Amino acid sequence: MKELTWVEVSKEALRHNIGEFRKIVGKDVILCPCVKANAYGHGLIETGKVFLESGADWLAVNSLYEAVSLREAKVSSPIYVLGYVPLADLAMVCELDLRIVVYDKETVEELGKIGKPVKIHLKIETGNNRQGILMDDLLDFAGFVSEFSNIEIEGVATHFANVEDTTDHSYAEKQLEKFNTAIERLEDAGFKIKLKHCANSAATILFRETHFNMVRPGIAAYGMWPSKETYISYLKDGGEGFKLMPAFTWKTRIAQIKTVAAGEYIGYGCTYKTGSEARLAILPIGYYDGYDRCVHGAYVLIRGKRAYVRGRVCMNIIMVDVSDIDGVELEDEVVLIGRDGEEFISAEDFGNFAGTINYEVTTRVNDRIKRIYN
Repeated sequence: MKELTWVEVSKEALRHNIGEFRKIVGKDVILCPCVKANAYGHGLIETGKVFLESGADWLAVNSLYEAVSLREAKVSSPIYVLGYVPLADLAMVCELDLRIVVYDKETVEELGKIGKPVKIHLKIETGNNRQGILMDDLLDFAGFVSEFSNIEIEGVATHFANVEDTTDHSYAEKQLEKFNTAIERLEDAGFKIKLKHCANSAATILFRETHFNMVRPGIAAYGMWPSKETYISYLKDGGEGFKLMPAFTWKTRIAQIKTVAAGEYIGYGCTYKTGSEARLAILPIGYYDGYDRCVHGAYVLIRGKRAYVRGRVCMNIIMVDVSDIDGVELEDEVVLIGRDGEEFISAEDFGNFAGTINYEVTTRVNDRIKRIYN
């Protein structure tokens, strides 16, 4: 069956990006790229396998179902579950040999009842105020865990709140200080911590002191900078040689070509009115598929030229103006994100159209849309 819309994922780009991170962290640091949210829209299983084949050591997911999918696909590497696992599902953590983030005593008690060996990572609250154990509660919590012989505190972790959205990294530096203090407290109390980790993409790229012995790169593993501020900070610090390759291209096909007269309205709400005769291409893509309904000034690429979106984005359809593009035909390829000739629409560009960030752009592309790896 011919695809009407599809995503092309470059294995070469994925391999390249993992190689770039390996050069930064060296061979002795565990490289654990995040493949949550369908690998940031790139496809969980295939992307995870490419990462591992390219030199990654572990994979990080958010939910248990993602870990199950990887294990069912014969992925045997360590898998680190970042999100919450319901108490009723904790037995599967043991069965599948997963590492999980822990920050509540109820989870510890349930793992203790199950009785099977399990490795956990304590999430320490240093200033993001999401998941996490408060600093004042840390030693009590670790002591509580030590009462259960089947539970090993394999690692401790935290997560930065403001390392990529700014060029002022003072808040991140304070979080790092708190994390180091937490590690000292644990070790002084006799707890031996094998793994210490806190670095996301931006921290891994910018601050070697955050590497410890494990890093968890996310968006940059897919070839996208976490933010323009991260890129500016990298250049400002004299960075050179670290190059990212975007792996994500999103395409569709023209489903109809039609000419409408001057003074005609296009789409729901009559929000756009033609000022002259216009030639439209109707595309079978819409907000159900992940093409944001709130785009402004958006365009697609057809035959290497820009075709601007006219009227509102529909659930399954958008309309674009091809009046100035010669030779357009039914079922021509249309680039929604990616390169066509000299023109390029990045995930960041699309994020600007929609008033959001590159993370949201790729992760929101519907899972049902086929991913093609090349």
